[in-house]
Amino acid sequence: MEIDYKQLSPEEEDRIIEAEFQDVLQGYLKSNHRKKVEIIERAFRFAKKAHGGIRRRSGEPYILHPIAVAKIASQEIGLGSTSICAAFLHDVVEDTDYTVEDIEQQFGPKIAELVSGLTKISGGIFGDQASLQAENFRKLLLTMSEDIRVVLIKIADRLHNMRTLGSMAPNKQYKIAGETLYIYAPLAYRLGLFNIKTELEDLSFKYEHPAAHKRISEQLAESEARRLAVYSDFSAPILERLNGMGLDYDAKARVKSAYSIWRKMETKQIPFEEVYDLYAVRIIFDCDDPANEKTIAWNIYSAITDLYRLHPERTRDWISTPKANGYQALHLTVMGPDGNWIEVQIRSRRMDEIAEKGFAAHWKYKVGEGEEENELHAWLSTIKDILDDPNPNAVDFLDTLKLNLFAAEIVIFTPKGELLTLPQKASVLDVAFTLHSDLGSKCIAGKVNHKLVPMSHRLNSGDQVEVLTSQNQKPKPEWESFLASAKARTRLRKALRNELAPTIEKGRLTVEKFVADAELKPTNELLTKMMGFYHVDNRENFYYKIGSGELTLDGYVFKDSPKTSPGLLKKIFRIGTSTAKAEKTQAGRVVTTPEKVNTKQVYPLVYNDNEQNFVFGDCCRPIPGDDVMGFVNDAGQVEVHSLTCPRAQVLKAGYGPRIVATRWETVASTFPAEVLIEGVDRHGILHELTQLISNQLNMDIRSLHIETENEVFHARLGVLVRDTAVIDSLCSSIKKINGVQRAVRND
Repeated sequence: MEIDYKQLSPEEEDRIIEAEFQDVLQGYLKSNHRKKVEIIERAFRFAKKAHGGIRRRSGEPYILHPIAVAKIASQEIGLGSTSICAAFLHDVVEDTDYTVEDIEQQFGPKIAELVSGLTKISGGIFGDQASLQAENFRKLLLTMSEDIRVVLIKIADRLHNMRTLGSMAPNKQYKIAGETLYIYAPLAYRLGLFNIKTELEDLSFKYEHPAAHKRISEQLAESEARRLAVYSDFSAPILERLNGMGLDYDAKARVKSAYSIWRKMETKQIPFEEVYDLYAVRIIFDCDDPANEKTIAWNIYSAITDLYRLHPERTRDWISTPKANGYQALHLTVMGPDGNWIEVQIRSRRMDEIAEKGFAAHWKYKVGEGEEENELHAWLSTIKDILDDPNPNAVDFLDTLKLNLFAAEIVIFTPKGELLTLPQKASVLDVAFTLHSDLGSKCIAGKVNHKLVPMSHRLNSGDQVEVLTSQNQKPKPEWESFLASAKARTRLRKALRNELAPTIEKGRLTVEKFVADAELKPTNELLTKMMGFYHVDNRENFYYKIGSGELTLDGYVFKDSPKTSPGLLKKIFRIGTSTAKAEKTQAGRVVTTPEKVNTKQVYPLVYNDNEQNFVFGDCCRPIPGDDVMGFVNDAGQVEVHSLTCPRAQVLKAGYGPRIVATRWETVASTFPAEVLIEGVDRHGILHELTQLISNQLNMDIRSLHIETENEVFHARLGVLVRDTAVIDSLCSSIKKINGVQRAVRND
């Protein structure tokens, strides 16, 4: 039940604050950490006094936020007294007159260092040219590479902000939910905080796609009784076997999160009813001696595969080779009694706690430094590699970091038998750069399982890889397309800069002069658009192509124009169009934009045969009914993106202040949409399809492309629709045609 703090007396409010603090304290006293109650009490009293009289947007006293963060850090992540104190104090320096020096004087250097790392940045390393948001992530990770607790507390802070996001304005909800999905959920995953990662994803999903979240939650509730019945039938013989083995264990069904289900529905374009792996069975066994865990896990595996048919390609042994985030378990997939595949996860109590609480839980079991800590240090050194890159663009940095956070992993072996954990789709060149920058720069080919392959060869888990080099080899910009790991990309870029530095510098000066001649500044976004115009994917490559003469800015597009440079810039950026004036689209509609878009208010989207008050991005083409957001572009126009668009994710994470919440208001025109159809070919099926669309549904077909191979056909149908409801109805009607197996919107 929500408390209305406006109705409470100061005494009642104080009792609530004190009770919440005692809850944190009692949880800490039940933990295995040394009992440093005095310093925790002092930190709380200090923070309470510092935040006295300040309230959150929801109306509650501000001190309840640091208390909640301390509780998450202590009870959900498992951190100790130093982190609890830092959580209480994490907003003091930013929001009050106290300084980091005051914190150090009162609580010592370690707590002050954590608070300093948690204090938001006021000016970026790259000044006005960088996105401040992206720069904040960079500073956070710089500090994190020194002390991992900084990012663990930051994740606790973000989790509480997400739990209370309902009181924020809609555009702030998009910004915070967007950067949570883009950075914080992957960070939580990478650090092994699986429960927190799942909750962050689900909360982001709830605010970005409220209708879809509500629908899937309701469908999960409706199907719960049926799931329990299937689980009961499936687990009964397994439990009987395990009891016969004399094990102490817990067994439970773990239901997929609403976000995971939605992602699967979106990726595979299937309805809820066709998501068969809605739950996994988890078996957690007690084992006093870690040396016996592997044996017990495989004994349980053997018992289950005696009862049910095993899926041969879906067994994962993460006990012998843990994931980079420390996760250990044995996964297998078997055919259940209802004819569907069911995943079973087998893990010890120790493994389960590490899976739920991540690296913080290792401290409870630590006896000297083990493999998992080495994995963490290896990952942190990769982060350090990315951070040490001397010339990163802040938003490119986010992309590089994202690549490293959420990649599925493979394990490969060196000729000496050493293990390397790399992202899926890693190549021989990834291995070379991971081992050493010089090895990567001199790489010419590789031997995979003793067979000669090119450096671009993609690897599979279990491959043995030998790197072949030549002293005459030099790094090349096109190598970047061969690389899947952030560490390798960062090292290649550094090598290229060293090798190609004079040419890159020449290109940079050429671009800056070109932009200065047009009386503009070389801002981050302007340079990104120039790279997009010339179809070049990174800054160094762009400068290199200009410096080497491969691309020519002057006269490259408008050879006949006497004033080429400004003309080219107009072409790229639509410079000279006043934001208050109207301009026409190719379809002849007038685009009208207000003088200044108020990002704090919901922007109503108008679209009819004559005018529109927004523009579409080049990356996606949403239609009414889609969840969308606006981004105020350089021309002051509202650029509309689908919330699932990859570009929108980058914008939310990197340019939060320019995000605007939108709603479809006046829509009196049609939008192009495409439907993908597949089925079993038969005589007359194409005629039935066109008859249905043109005659029965009275819709205009804009395009139809169909291919048949071995009696199976695939078709792409282009139509004009008014909203998502029309296209959903169209797909349902098409699926009723005899022979059609699938009809989904291609968005």
